[in-house]
Amino acid sequence: MNQPIAGTQWSDQVRWDERGLVTAIAQDVVSGRVLMVAWMNRQALLETAETREAVYFSRSRNRLWRKGEESGNRQLVKEIRLDCDSDVILLMVEQVGGIACHTGRASCMYLRLQAAPGGEGLVWNPVDPVLKDPAILYAAKKTDSGTQQG
Repeated sequence: MNQPIAGTQWSDQVRWDERGLVTAIAQDVVSGRVLMVAWMNRQALLETAETREAVYFSRSRNRLWRKGEESGNRQLVKEIRLDCDSDVILLMVEQVGGIACHTGRASCMYLRLQAAPGGEGLVWNPVDPVLKDPAILYAAKKTDSGTQQG
């Protein structure tokens, strides 16, 4: 893997799943915080590498989407890494606007598994604040599927 590879053949070293997708993790380049997990196909990865802005593949919309295309909260890619099994992409990003999640939070990883009130069982509790109302983030344009992401 240390030899230079011309053109786009470097993307052949990624282990794409049976659908032609790979898991992609976006991590804040400064804090190290995981911002989100998404999917990429080859075209999304190639465009991300070329433009240095995160491009993902939406399984629900069956199309590419540029992070921030609707919300304005783009991800500027500072580094692209491939894990040891070649089946996970890590994007080290600068999160424009400080909001990565379509819920208006800094990170999509905002639910923490905690003991339920009274100590009976476990419950997922939101632990990060909403920084901006999603209705405001996506007021100008909603996605085709009705799911607000961007």
